[in-house]
Order: sequence, then C-alpha cells, then structure tokens
Amino acid sequence: MTEQTAGALPPVVDQQTWQAALDELRVREKAATRELDAIAAQRRRLPMVELPDYTLIGPDGPVPLVDVFDGRSQLIVYNHMWFDDAEWQCGGCTGLTSQYVRLGFLDAYDARFVVVTHGPIDEALAYREKVGNRMDWYSSSESPFSTDMGAGPGAGFAVNVFLRDGDTVHRTWHTDGRGTEQLSHTFPLVDVLPWGRQEEWQDSPAGWPTSPTYSKWLDSPDVARLYGPS
Repeated sequence: MTEQTAGALPPVVDQQTWQAALDELRVREKAATRELDAIAAQRRRLPMVELPDYTLIGPDGPVPLVDVFDGRSQLIVYNHMWFDDAEWQCGGCTGLTSQYVRLGFLDAYDARFVVVTHGPIDEALAYREKVGNRMDWYSSSESPFSTDMGAGPGAGFAVNVFLRDGDTVHRTWHTDGRGTEQLSHTFPLVDVLPWGRQEEWQDSPAGWPTSPTYSKWLDSPDVARLYGPS
C-alpha cells in the first residue's frame, strides 16, 4: 500500500449495515442488467445493409469476405488500428484483442471472431506474433473494407458484426470508442475493485487514488512482454 492509498479505505461497518448498502446497490445493478437485456433485444431487431464483394488478404493470400466466415453464419470483426511503418501499433487495440485466447465457444453459436487491420498481411502477422495475439488476422490493405467499416488507415478502430445469407454478406452492427468496452473483460474486472479504474475522470470518494486517464493501461510493449513469444 502506497502513501497515496494508505487512507483510501471504505468505512468499516457491521455486517447488517454492509448488507443493507449492498442491497441498495443491487437494485441498480439488476436494473442495469435488465436494461442491457433490452438493448440486446433492440440490437437483434436492427435492420442490416448488404455489402459488396470485399476481398481481404489472409495468411495464404486473397480471401473473399464471405469465406472469412469459414462456413459460419455470423462474424465479429475487430478492426485493429494500424499506422504504417510503426514499431508498435495501438496499445488499446493490442491490449483488448490480447484477451481473446479461447474462441471455440463461438462455434456453438455459428459464429467466428477475427481481427482485420489495414496493415500489409506479412507485417500484421509479424506484429500478431510479437505481441502474442492468438486470433486469426486478415488484412484490408488492398481493399476499402476497413475504411468503409469506420476504421480506415490510421483513422481509428471499431467492432463490426456481419450476417451471411448464402454468398451475400450483410453488416448488422457497429461500434467504436468506448462502445468496444463491452467486449472486454478488463474493465468489468477492474470496475468491481474498491478503487475502480483509478482514472481522474471517474466519480470516486475523496482521497481515492487517481491517475491520468490511460496511464494504467497496458501499452503494446507491455503486452508483448507479458504475452509475446519471449
């Protein structure tokens, strides 16, 4: 415990008082859960947009987007930010996608989850190896796919979801920015800690430890150090 955190302790109360406070919070937590269920229900009712026949580049060469589904009906794509000639790519993208090491459970849902980035495929795969990523990667370096999906070269990151009907691909959902947090297990874990994310923008009790936003996030070299081949 540091000097900054030495006084950052919740008040100590008896079991009954603690349970009453927890019960009060639980009402809001349950309401939030029901709201998330309602949002998911609305998402399932979204219309969709038919897409042209994009071609991506995989480890073995060009791949039509419809084949990226690998026979499944549903596809989640993380559009990974990419900067040409950079040694390290976006730390947020690198850290988030490093979490997905076991994706076989999606098979039961007739779905697949992959990374698409604008970087050339050989550079993208080398970066994947360097940071220890375990996902399947594709490149849109010879296609407008990433730009059309809201994540052009050096322009940002996004999550897009697609539905295949035969050989026709439709775009069903998109998010970016903090919307991608819902796919992460990092923040839900940190948010249940007494001190939370410890970022200066958060509403925390007086005296709680705070630090600049993003300062505790793993950057790409940290991800490589923790999960990479070395």
